[in-house]
Amino acid sequence: MFELLAEKKVMRDPIHEYIHIQYKVIWDSIDSPEFQRLRRIHQLGPTFQVYHTAEHSRFSHSLGVYEIVRRMVEEVEGVKEHLSEFERVAVMLAGLLHDLGHGPFSHAFELIQNHHHEYYTGQILLGESNIHQILAKANINLPEAVADIIAHRHPNKLLTQMISGQLDADRMDYLLRDAYFTGTSYGQFDLERILRTLRVADDKLVVKESGIHTVEDYIMARYHMYWQVYYHPVSRSFEAVLTSFFRRMKDLYHNNPISLAGYDMFTPFLRDDIVSIEDYVAMDEPAFMYGMSMCKKHPDQILSDLARRLLTRDLFGYSDIDNEKSIVEMKKKVEACGFDAEYYLTVDRAKQQPYQPYRGKETSLIWVMLKDGRIRELSDVSVIVQAIVKGEDKSDRKMFFPKKCVEVNHEL
Repeated sequence: MFELLAEKKVMRDPIHEYIHIQYKVIWDSIDSPEFQRLRRIHQLGPTFQVYHTAEHSRFSHSLGVYEIVRRMVEEVEGVKEHLSEFERVAVMLAGLLHDLGHGPFSHAFELIQNHHHEYYTGQILLGESNIHQILAKANINLPEAVADIIAHRHPNKLLTQMISGQLDADRMDYLLRDAYFTGTSYGQFDLERILRTLRVADDKLVVKESGIHTVEDYIMARYHMYWQVYYHPVSRSFEAVLTSFFRRMKDLYHNNPISLAGYDMFTPFLRDDIVSIEDYVAMDEPAFMYGMSMCKKHPDQILSDLARRLLTRDLFGYSDIDNEKSIVEMKKKVEACGFDAEYYLTVDRAKQQPYQPYRGKETSLIWVMLKDGRIRELSDVSVIVQAIVKGEDKSDRKMFFPKKCVEVNHEL
C-alpha cells in the first residue's frame, strides 16, 4: 500500500482545469529538485523565438501527462482492473517523470550531446538523486519500475503504451498544451472523447470503432503542429546557430582547454565522457544563457559572434535545397562574406509521418475494436489514415546561413 495524502491536492491547469494528486510519493516527487528544475526548461525549446507566448515549461507539460495517465487509470474501462496498485502508481510516476532528462532548449540540446534525454532520465531515476530516494522510500522497487516503463523495458506493455505509443498521454498533452500556448488551433482535438472510447482488450489499449473519427482528428492535429509549429524554419534557425555555437566551443576546448577557463558551467559538456548527474541537473536554461552572455565577450570572434546572435535573435536566414550543387554555391557565398562555412552554413532536414503502420512493433500502434469484437490496426479501418500511410513521407530540407550573404525575405 502506498501512503495517501491527508487531503487530496489539486493544481489549476489551463488544459485540464485541475491536476489531481492523492499519493504522497507523487506529491513529494513534484517537490524534488530534479523535477522543479523542469520549470527552467522551455517545453518547446527555441519556439518562443517565433511564438512569443510559447513560454510554457517541461514542468507544466509533465504535470499534464501525469494527469492524463491518472485519468486513463481511473476512468478508462478495464485499465484499473488490469493493474495492481504498484503498477498504477508506477505508471502515473512515469508520466510525471518521463522528461526529467531534458536539457536546455530541449531537443536542440540533444544535437550537441552524446546521449538523448531518455538516457539522462534513466540515470537520474536510478542514480544518486533526490528523486531516487523519494521513490525508493515509498517502495524499493519503484525507481526501477518507473525507469523501465519510460525506457520501454517493462514486461507489462499496457503501461508502456500509456506513456509512449502513437496515442499516448505524452503526445495528447503536448499537442493541446503547445497549441494553447502558441495561440494556434492546429493541435486541437477531443481528448474527452478519446478517453471515453478507450478500452482494454488483449492486454492493450484499444479504441472503440465509434472513436475512429476523433483519433483521425488527433493524427491530423499532430501533422499540422509539426509543420506549422515544431518545424518552423525560425526555430530550426535558432537550433542551427546553437549547434554551431556549441561545436565551436567544443573545438576550442579540444584544441586548447585553457581558452575556455572561467566557463566552468560548460566544461562537463565539452568533454567526451559521460556527464555526471550532478552536473547535468545543474544545467538549465538560465545557467546556459548566463554562460552564453559571458561568451559574447570571448576573444574568439566566431564564438562571440554566435553567442551574440543567439542573445539578440540575429539568426541565420534560410532557403530550400534544390540539389547538392546549391549547397556548394552557398558555401562559396558564405566564405566570400568572410564567414567560416564550418560554423556559418548548416544543412537540416525535417521529416515526419503522422502515423506509423505496423512494422514489427505492435505496442506503438493504435488498435481499434470493431463492433463485432475484432481488433484491427487503425490503418486497416480508416480511409484517412490509409491515405497518410500510403502517401510519401513529407520532408523539408533547408540550409541556414548569415542573412547578409544573400538577400532573404523571411517573416521572422
